[in-house]
Amino acid sequence: MSILGSYNLKWYKDGKRRTYSKDKTGAFLASVAGVSAFIGFSATLSTAKKTDPKYFNKGLHSVELADTGALLALRALGWGTLYAITGTTCLCYGIWKLSGAKDLKDFRVKMGQILPALPKNDPPQSRTEFSGMNDLLTYLSEEYGKK
Repeated sequence: MSILGSYNLKWYKDGKRRTYSKDKTGAFLASVAGVSAFIGFSATLSTAKKTDPKYFNKGLHSVELADTGALLALRALGWGTLYAITGTTCLCYGIWKLSGAKDLKDFRVKMGQILPALPKNDPPQSRTEFSGMNDLLTYLSEEYGKK
């Protein structure tokens, strides 16, 4: 069994039974996130190139001492991305190791014991249906929390 386990979702299409796994779902979400990051980084690079093509074509390792704004922005984007990914990875891995969990199910059980339980809202104590965004925002700004 994989780390993510498996779903037992059954889809009947043309009389055939199909099951999908969490592995496929996780791979799909990871690929969507990767493609999104790639497209975002590519869009940033193309914007920087359109803004200042002369200095963009010189590259990040030019002989000049002064960097242009586009180069500084590209460098900041690269380092920021590296720090964000590294920091998040270290934080998640540290929490995982400090919990002493062996797998995802064990981690879920341990976190369920440590974190407070969410109270049940049955029956709901406030409104749950809104006619539109204006109705929701009016409720949140005026009526929510008065009870």
